[in-house]
Amino acid sequence: MKFLYTLSVGLLIIANTSLAQNSGFKFGEVTYSELGIKSYPRDTSASAIVLNEFGEAYFDSDNNYNLLFEYHVKIKILKTDGLSQADIQIPLYKSSTSGKEETIRKITASAFTIVNGSMREFKVEPKDIFSENTNKYRNMKKFAIPNVQVGSVIEYEYTLESPFMQNFRSWEFQSDIPKVQSEYWPKIPANYVYNISLKGFQELSKKEDELVRDCFSVSGNGKADCIRYKFAMKDIPAFKEEDYMTAKSNFLSAINFELSEIKFFDGRVDKITKEWKDAEQELMQYEKFGIQIKRGKNILDDHIDVISGSETDALVKAQKIYDFIKFWYYWDGVYWMYSEYGIKKAFDKKEGNAGDINLSLIAALKYAELNVEPMILSTRENGLATELYPVLTDFNYVIAKLNIGDKVYLLDATDDYLHFGMIPIRCLNGKGRVLGEKGSYWYELKPTDKQKRTTTLSLKLESDGYARGTIQKTYFGYEAASVRKELASFQTEQEYIDDLNNKSKNIHIQKFEFQNVKELEKPLAIKLDVEMEVFDDMNNKLFLFNPFILNKIDENPFKSNERLYPVDYGAPVDHVTILTLEYPSDFIIESIPEKVAMALPNTGGRYIFDIQNLGNKLTMSNSMQIAKPVFSSQEYHYLKELYNRILQVQNADMVFKRK
Repeated sequence: MKFLYTLSVGLLIIANTSLAQNSGFKFGEVTYSELGIKSYPRDTSASAIVLNEFGEAYFDSDNNYNLLFEYHVKIKILKTDGLSQADIQIPLYKSSTSGKEETIRKITASAFTIVNGSMREFKVEPKDIFSENTNKYRNMKKFAIPNVQVGSVIEYEYTLESPFMQNFRSWEFQSDIPKVQSEYWPKIPANYVYNISLKGFQELSKKEDELVRDCFSVSGNGKADCIRYKFAMKDIPAFKEEDYMTAKSNFLSAINFELSEIKFFDGRVDKITKEWKDAEQELMQYEKFGIQIKRGKNILDDHIDVISGSETDALVKAQKIYDFIKFWYYWDGVYWMYSEYGIKKAFDKKEGNAGDINLSLIAALKYAELNVEPMILSTRENGLATELYPVLTDFNYVIAKLNIGDKVYLLDATDDYLHFGMIPIRCLNGKGRVLGEKGSYWYELKPTDKQKRTTTLSLKLESDGYARGTIQKTYFGYEAASVRKELASFQTEQEYIDDLNNKSKNIHIQKFEFQNVKELEKPLAIKLDVEMEVFDDMNNKLFLFNPFILNKIDENPFKSNERLYPVDYGAPVDHVTILTLEYPSDFIIESIPEKVAMALPNTGGRYIFDIQNLGNKLTMSNSMQIAKPVFSSQEYHYLKELYNRILQVQNADMVFKRK
């Protein structure tokens, strides 16, 4: 559940200094009862809890109408893991082009601890606060609150000044520890119109607004009013990340602000949040995006002419160009939709970020007169892009959308191990925005491949307690890409096999054979001749045997009782293991597990376990299929129960007995 509402206030006003108001809570008023708290009943696993948290944000007329953000928090330390809450880092953003940067006006911080039966306060001294230049976009203010121990209450407050009025301070109600109370009072001048959105699944306990008279003024222009909003939540649970989720920013309960327009005294209106037609034009005329696509033909033309030659088949031509770009570049690992220094420099260096490489790909396909369109997107780690209006800062990646006849191919040339028409899982995140010739449009990012593997074990148990035979692993789609990448990290195939031997408990690989390592369109197969110890003492009459020699699931990835956000696998999963075990004629199996067949609702997937014992041969088939990449929170319990059942099956040992 998410919702968004927009504020649009018609008064024309400018900033003022009057800030007198009754808000927040006083610093240092820690009680003995707070110091005596031993645990948090709502979440007994919590390592710390926020007792109170308050923030305000407003414009400062005394200093170029910069944004001021005041933050104050009081935290109770409950367990040793909670001591890290006393190590404070405050990010301060800066512009690499304008030279503007955020600063801290003041910091106050203390720890309150019981010492010899009395409360003691330990303050942070100014000399213990330092700054760190993290990168060209961010500095970090750091300090550690002293003498903190389990049972302490820590408290700190600071005022942050920002010259970036487009980025009105957001507020996260939810964090990795629970909060008893969290409240935020943004004060918005009416000539600045913001889209305000509340994300997440927690409900507000307070949502109020009030008119503040004569809140803003400037010499020679009189005074005007503004609106103060009051948002609060109580008893906020910690946000707990689980497997198979996209960026937590998609689901964290928070209030965000997007500057929509500025109204001036002379009647002018500067629309900051543009329509898509304006954003498209801006992108295609931008030096690091659209201009690079236009320049690409001058950089790539000779190469493309040689590659495509007289090829008339559009698909074959596109595949040749894709392979050329993919293997020409070394990707530096940076996600970006812009070219940092220009694709000519990147092309000459044979190295670049995702923007350099994929803008080159788009330019090359365009030069070859193929129907290709740039698609901008937000990766899974970056969060979902806003669909209601264009926010270009939501996007951090670009790929190519190639149209041949009635077929669409999404292309990303950053990964050497993906075949044509396959994009990385990091890109499978909601929808991308396609910049078409006749206007832009949203396009759903769906996987074309599965995470698929098939493992076949054909073994013979011999009288010395060892099983010998073959194991064949066959990988498809994203599984194949992952294994090929892992294989490439070793100098030789033998080193890869040696690593497998070291990781295997009882399996020793004697011979191996790889198939289709370089043929990306084909499944990757690894065939192994193996020897493995099954029973260490053949003089015993009873032997326990677990048939899940490989690919056993050790734990349920879904541990929470409830999950409010979707389960996202990225791509469908298809894992099959088949075991054939021939055993000596003087052995019998006392009992075999029951067959299992489970199906998820709405054709979401299935689990099938089948086992048979005929003569002296045991045959097992184990198949788990997750048929769709995304499951709603309502379907969570079905998935959790599916994994619980799989664990029951895979943890059940069989009993061999001598006749």
